[in-house]
Amino acid sequence: MTYMNTILGRKKEMTQLFDEAGTVIPVTLIQSQDCRVVGKKTKAKDGYNAIKIGLDKRRTPSMPEAGKYKGQQVPVFVREVMTDEDAVIGSRIDVDSFQVGDKVSVTGISKGKGFAGVVKRWHFHGTGNRTHGQSNKLRHPGSIGAGTTPGRVLKGKKMAGRMGGDKITVKGVTVVMVDKELHVIALKGMVPGGRNAFIIISK
Repeated sequence: MTYMNTILGRKKEMTQLFDEAGTVIPVTLIQSQDCRVVGKKTKAKDGYNAIKIGLDKRRTPSMPEAGKYKGQQVPVFVREVMTDEDAVIGSRIDVDSFQVGDKVSVTGISKGKGFAGVVKRWHFHGTGNRTHGQSNKLRHPGSIGAGTTPGRVLKGKKMAGRMGGDKITVKGVTVVMVDKELHVIALKGMVPGGRNAFIIISK
């Protein structure tokens, strides 16, 4: 068993717990049943010290993957953790590395929402009431030009486009419950990602 400040898991679902006073606490359940050390980086060989941790077992690994992780399970999800601590390759990282009350950072990929307009994507108010000949443009962005000078649309203009699917980190999330038997961590509130999405939890 290896104790680290970072663990990988999958988002399972949202539910609610009750504290001693009977107050409802909304929580997100993260399951980390098969998180383990799969590799190491050293300053002498790679220029920095780090530990590679992986989650789950890939059913049909490619030949390069099978050769890279020769003698051990090929993980589905792999991340590096910058640390000077030593760890044995193949050792498991369990949820008891965290305790109730810990403040952690949670990183995940937000849900993809497809192509979205400016009202949904950037919370625009629309272009006004249906008056003065404007009949079907309530959710349009309006003017995007900047006049003769500079005579072009500036970079970074908020416009319609693909929404979601971004890497998001939420800081200061409280650990509400740690269940070692079920390999589950309950985090207070919401975390990015849909069901079974990969989540990174770090102190």
